[in-house]
Amino acid sequence: MRQRKEGNMYNNEMKLEFISKSSNEAFARIAVAAFASQLDPTIEELADIKTAVSEAVTNSIIHGYDKKQGVVKISSWLKENEIIIEISDKGKGIENVEMAKEPLYTTKPNLERSGMGFTIMESFMDKMEVESVVGLGTKVTMSKVIKPKEDKDEDEFKMLMTNS
Repeated sequence: MRQRKEGNMYNNEMKLEFISKSSNEAFARIAVAAFASQLDPTIEELADIKTAVSEAVTNSIIHGYDKKQGVVKISSWLKENEIIIEISDKGKGIENVEMAKEPLYTTKPNLERSGMGFTIMESFMDKMEVESVVGLGTKVTMSKVIKPKEDKDEDEFKMLMTNS
């Protein structure tokens, strides 16, 4: 991880590369969660980020490389109270991104894939974009704004007061 110089767009950034093995999925989600922890997220916000990363990495491994070995890359940036995460592969790419984003759509029903990966990413993150070129690979870019501590304390106080 290296800090960018003053005046640049991001406060911090990290890059990570690993081979496309299912056992690396947990490593990827924990590494991004550790990086995100600099923004002091709630346990729920951290769980959302870890789940979205897990889905994107699993898609690269299962669908992008399809039993072949390749490299999955993760880049992540912190910008004020937002984390931006980019997960990319040089796998086979997605023929129809809009169709792939439909809930329950899967190209691997025999592997008991639920077809909910993109839906989960979209619901757990604030923004999600997929870019893909058949034969060249796929890049998923997601972002999530982490609420400042004061807002969280205020929300918890309101919740306590309405439950009393």
